[in-house]
Amino acid sequence: MISSTFIKNEALKHLKGFWAQAAIITIVFYVISFAVSGTSSLSAAPAFVIGSSLLSLLILPLSWGFIVLFLDKLRGGAVDAGNLFDGYKDFWRVFGTLLLRGVYTFLWTLLLIVPGIVKSLSYAMTPFILKDNPKASYDKAIIYSMRLMQGHKMDLFVLYLSFIGWFILSCLTLGIGFVFLVPYCQMSLARFYEEVKADFESDDSLLDTDEEDE
Repeated sequence: MISSTFIKNEALKHLKGFWAQAAIITIVFYVISFAVSGTSSLSAAPAFVIGSSLLSLLILPLSWGFIVLFLDKLRGGAVDAGNLFDGYKDFWRVFGTLLLRGVYTFLWTLLLIVPGIVKSLSYAMTPFILKDNPKASYDKAIIYSMRLMQGHKMDLFVLYLSFIGWFILSCLTLGIGFVFLVPYCQMSLARFYEEVKADFESDDSLLDTDEEDE
């Protein structure tokens, strides 16, 4: 079992000296996201709403860039707000995979809430797999995430639950606390990925896609 305390302590170590920049990047990410997704509330015209909803999907690569930049930072890389747009350099692979993941999660949630939660945990490593494996995309990346998370879904669920107290405190600060909580959560998720990847790589490396593509 992966210790949530260990993961969070490691995340704090890597956030040291990075808090201010992480907060700025988080603000930039949410300002752009809300600016795009919020346009659908400006008109009740069906055509406008549909168009705005489709436009909102274009945020998926931005979300990917936001997630994986914390992995880059964790690994000692230099990151800034410009990394938010890295997903657009590989648009169709990132966009298509994350869209497919969203569709799968939605369909499972239609059955029951619990299966939807379980599947979302199974798919949680998909963005990182896209980052580490340029040849992995669509179903392959999602399946890799499912296999990577075998035996670790409860670990991730417990990690998420451990942030509830911080979530409540952030709400009490009128949302200002989320500027720091979100980077804390994202860095913890990146550290969690490193743990489960290392665990799986001890078994002939699931993440080596080259052999399967030959």
